[in-house]
Parts: sequence; C-alpha cells; structure tokens
Amino acid sequence: MDRQQNRLRIGVGAGMADDRIGPALQLLERCDLDYLVCECLAERTIARETLTLSHDPAKGFNPMLGERMRAFLPLCQKNGVRLVSNMGAANPVGAARAAREIGNTLGWHDLKCAAVVGDDVKERISKHPELPLMDRQLPLEDILPRLASANAYLGADVVRDALATGAHVVMTGRVADPSLFLGVALHHHGWSYDDLPRLASGTIMGHLLECSAQVTGGYFADPGKKDVPRLAELPYPFADILPDGELFIGKPEGSGGRLDRMTCSEQALYEIHDPDAYITPDCVLSLNGLHFEEAGPDRVAVRGASARKRTDSYKVVVGYFDGWIGSGEVAYAGPNALARAQLAADIVKERFRLDGGQASEIQVDLIGMNSLHGSHAKAMSSEPYEVRLRVAARCSDKKSAHLIGDHVRQLNMQGPYGAGGPLNHGAKEVIAVDGLLIPRDWVSPQIITLGV
Repeated sequence: MDRQQNRLRIGVGAGMADDRIGPALQLLERCDLDYLVCECLAERTIARETLTLSHDPAKGFNPMLGERMRAFLPLCQKNGVRLVSNMGAANPVGAARAAREIGNTLGWHDLKCAAVVGDDVKERISKHPELPLMDRQLPLEDILPRLASANAYLGADVVRDALATGAHVVMTGRVADPSLFLGVALHHHGWSYDDLPRLASGTIMGHLLECSAQVTGGYFADPGKKDVPRLAELPYPFADILPDGELFIGKPEGSGGRLDRMTCSEQALYEIHDPDAYITPDCVLSLNGLHFEEAGPDRVAVRGASARKRTDSYKVVVGYFDGWIGSGEVAYAGPNALARAQLAADIVKERFRLDGGQASEIQVDLIGMNSLHGSHAKAMSSEPYEVRLRVAARCSDKKSAHLIGDHVRQLNMQGPYGAGGPLNHGAKEVIAVDGLLIPRDWVSPQIITLGV
C-alpha cells in the first residue's frame, strides 16, 4: 500500500496534560506513523496556563512540552513523522518556539514549526456582558469581574491550514479534541467541508483516539468482568484512515491492553450528551448508525457514523475565579472508629464557626463510605474497622480556607482518641469553568510560522 497516496496513519502521543510518554515512543518506533497527535488540554488547563503566562511571558504552555519534544523529535525526524498538539495552551507561539529550539539542540536544524493563535476571545466577549452562560444560565456579567480566560474551541480547518505551511510541528491553543485529528485528515487527503461522510469518519476517528489509552483498555478494566491483559503495559492506539473515509483503529502488534468492539463502544459514548447530535466545530456528528467490526487481532473497523453541517457558532470555554477551597484529612481505626470520625467532623465545623471562619459550603466525607456517592451510598452491613475523615470548605477568602484544614490537623491532640495522619491540604484557589456561544465571525485564527 502506498503510504502517501492511500493509507494515512495517525498515532496518539498523549490524551491529557501529564500523560505517559513511553507508549508514544512505542508507536513512533514500531508503527510506521505519518503523524503523531498529542491532545493535552482539559477545560481548566488553559485557564491555569493563562495565569502562568500572566506571571511569566515565556511560559503558558504545557509543562511537559520540553520532555515530550526531547523524546519525540529525534524519532519524528528519523521516520518522517509530523507532530500536531494543543500543548500550546495559552501560549502557542511560545510552545512552537520552544519546540524549535529543542529540535535545533538535537540536531534538527531545519525544523519548521507553526503556531495557531486566535482562540483567545476574552477581550471580545468582555464587550458583551449580555451573553448567556450555558451552565449557570446567567449572563456573562455575573462572572465578568472574575473572568480569567475565554477560549473558543477552534476546528480542524486551522490544523489543516497550519500543516499546509509545511511545518513539521504544529502547536495550537484551544482546538476541539477530535478536530486535532480531523485536521490532519483534511490536509493529508484534501477533504472538503462539503464532504459530510468523510467529516463524520474523521471526527469519530478523533473522538476514539483523543483519550489515548482509554480505547485500548484504560478506564475500562474491571477484574473478573472486563479483564484487560497486561494493564501495566497499556499501549496508545493509532488510526488508519483511507481517502474514501474507511477507518480502522489499531494498536502495536503484541502490545498489552485490549482493542475490540467493547473498548471502542465505551470510548464512543465518552462525554456524548446526545448520540444523534454531538456538536463539534466541524460538524454535528450522529452515532445512531455507528458500529464496530473486529477486522483482526487488535484491529477494529469503524463504520456507520454520519454528520450534518457545522453550526454557525463557536463554543467558548470561560474560566473564572470562584473563591478558595480548604481541606484536611485524618484517619481513625479500631472499634467505634466511625463514631469518632463523625464526632471529629462536628468539632471541626463548630471550631471553624467560633474562630470566625466563613464558608458557603462545608463538605464532610467519610472516605470508603460516602465520599463518592454521598447519601446515595449503600449502608454497610457492619461498621468499618477504619475510616478516613475529610472536611472541605468553599470559602470566599484564603484565610478561612486555611483555617478549616488547621482545625482538622489539630485533631491529633484536640479531638477524639486515635487520630492518625492528620493533614492540612492548605488553600487552593478555585478556577471554575462555564461555556457560551459566539458567532463564528467573532473569531479570527491566524498561523504564525517559525523556520518555514
């Protein structure tokens, strides 16, 4: 099969900001990739990096970028693999510059990099306080004084255009996760936005790959029910997508994990609110006809997805300051451990109040009993021998957030007997997120090239 004219092979280099590096090296070394795509942004990540950039203009991109580039670039150069990533976060140009500098030090002196900018729309939306927030169902003006960041989810066209410059490495900010992968296919195969069947194929490809090892057994295993062999050796997947949109998902031959109809089905439903209308910047994807066929060991054919034309708006993720969280933990063991933990929680809340602490919410968790499902947790048939108490408070000020943890730590000598391992986790500033929609013509992405 002619690599350039027929099969396009895209491997996954990361599915989150601090994902493992080793499985990506396995793909680069063994799987004859054309492209490696690293998806590294969560909803809060770009707000966090925006704050980092405000303190240091040389930062604001993924903290693991240097480590990844030193690991990946020599193999990319050797094997002719191009790299696409949203590791640029709040500073795509800085990320592209850093990647190029690292490549030069490694001997890749003609390394060409491109940065996609323009997703930052904070200034634009600040002029429209009437915009409705999608989750809070309030106008933007409700959080405008606390606004930290606002980034539009750009689509695959910006990735396509960046690759068209000839760049070996493309760094973006907020691009929708599936769009990173679809953009590669748009460029490589020359697809049009009028070709909805191919847009559907490329979008479901991106959705299946975006979370790295989730489709090869990660976040899937349940011993005795859904067993995953050699879970410690989970590989990352790759996709083979042909010019007509025919799509296969695979993993390295002989690698750990599993890739089959079950793993693909679970990943296909990941973060899907409406299977008939998964809205992306590129199309509205329908999974109603989606089905998977096992085409061989560790190889799955993906068929039946369809798409409608993209909407006339971009979704924007907004990050805003939302106070402080303070928390502390302590363990109790032995007979009557549960009662002592409950008494300790009451003491912490009362002392916090007496010392002037201010909190809009105080949450008490008995880890191992109700910390995940709260009051919906099933009652235990017998009291636990050990329990770990966690008390957390949402506060408007940093001092109160520290205070709640102090009172938990002080239970070591000022609470029920048998307190073990008391910790004050300190105060953490909360960056909350919401979303809103804006017209497409409010956004003007640009491509900035380095060495091209």
